[in-house]
Amino acid sequence: MKTLRALILRNSKLFFKDKGMFFTSIITPLILLLLYTTFLGKIYRDSFSLFFPEGMEIPSKLIDGAVGAQLLSSLLSVSCVTVAFCSNMLTVQDKATGVRADLTVSPVKPQTLALGYYVSSFISTVIVCAIATLASLIYIASVGWYMSIGDVLLIFFDILLLVMFGTALSSIINFFLSTQGQISAVGTIVSSGYGFICGAYMPISQFNEGLQRVISFLPGTYATALLRNHAMRGAFAEMEAIGVPAEAINAARDAIDCNLYFLGNKVSVGAMFAVLGISVALLIGAYVLLNVFFAKRAK
Repeated sequence: MKTLRALILRNSKLFFKDKGMFFTSIITPLILLLLYTTFLGKIYRDSFSLFFPEGMEIPSKLIDGAVGAQLLSSLLSVSCVTVAFCSNMLTVQDKATGVRADLTVSPVKPQTLALGYYVSSFISTVIVCAIATLASLIYIASVGWYMSIGDVLLIFFDILLLVMFGTALSSIINFFLSTQGQISAVGTIVSSGYGFICGAYMPISQFNEGLQRVISFLPGTYATALLRNHAMRGAFAEMEAIGVPAEAINAARDAIDCNLYFLGNKVSVGAMFAVLGISVALLIGAYVLLNVFFAKRAK
């Protein structure tokens, strides 16, 4: 445990000492928040108005609150994964500088080395995503707040799970990289593509049926849906309280991926948690096994 603690401390210190890496990680979600509110806010707002009965007056604050919650879920579902790739760059840097080779020939066990990188990257990513979440919550409070304390706590729990998933995924991919050019290329691909396949930029319900079926097998899809459900629960409850028909609310939930369907069957929130939790366990196990296998092979 002492060795693991020392590795985690060493890796975390290096991340926060690298001002370029740290500020890049922290500014990216804040820029996304600005872009989302500037360009996607009006699109989301117009989409919501389509679900309400013609002539029904909906308070603008309620619409803005629902849109803000949807923006929050979109931002965090992307940031928890893309920031993990950025904070995990140290694993590749250590390979490029030869530090990883020195650690490998030391008495440190490969599984301890792997967990040291994983946990430190997880901690760094959680800190950055927590800052992004607080900024997003401040924005929602300024436009229309309909969340309970329970909703906020569930959002933070979703973030922890999604960061665990993003860190494990980035750890496996980065394990096979050895240069700064490679990690930059992978980071660019993930940043530009992940938001689409997880339903953050565009709801999965807008894709064709074949693509929806493929995406329904990806764990990130369910993470986005969890964040949507917990961020927007209060807004939907308020809509129901003011008399918006249940059919209209359910249609809205279908359209923005609060409701997900796997092979035609509606996926419960509990099942979404299970999918994400099992995926995290499998990815972490695979990452540790990769480190152990290649360490033995090198010997």
